[in-house]
Amino acid sequence: MPNWMKTYVKTVEALNYRVGRFAMYLLFVIMAILIWSSVTKAVRMPAMWTLEMAQFTLVAYYLLGAPYSMQLGSNVRMDLLYSRMRPRTQALWDAFTVFALIFYLGVMLYGAVESTIYAVEVGERSPSPWRPYLWPFKTMICAAFVLMILQAFVHLFRDIAVLRGEDI
Repeated sequence: MPNWMKTYVKTVEALNYRVGRFAMYLLFVIMAILIWSSVTKAVRMPAMWTLEMAQFTLVAYYLLGAPYSMQLGSNVRMDLLYSRMRPRTQALWDAFTVFALIFYLGVMLYGAVESTIYAVEVGERSPSPWRPYLWPFKTMICAAFVLMILQAFVHLFRDIAVLRGEDI
């Protein structure tokens, strides 16, 4: 494999590893937010930002953790026929299906970028009583899609290496 491919794979996997490990701790942030929500409701002074912030944090946890999950191979796969295939056939199938994934993520990224641009231009806010600006949240979604696309290309390069009988 060319050196640029090896460098790309190592760089993207190092980045997604760090982002994924950070995202793991967002679960504790969600728990803290929900505990705070329970406490404020118990003392009859509910904070109006807690539910929406917990939802935003959960989406960040899910989307930023997805490339890391893909990197570890812990994503869900329909395994009826796949497990019976030889590693080379699996790599060929994966190389074929990763193009569908990249196309899907590209469409999602396009929509996310359009939505983020709109949110910045208009100063879009949530319709809740808290009314936070939405552009920081939408920017995080765009970043997560970019990381996922980068990780999909890592998988493609690894599949190509397997098909060529090489190792990255």
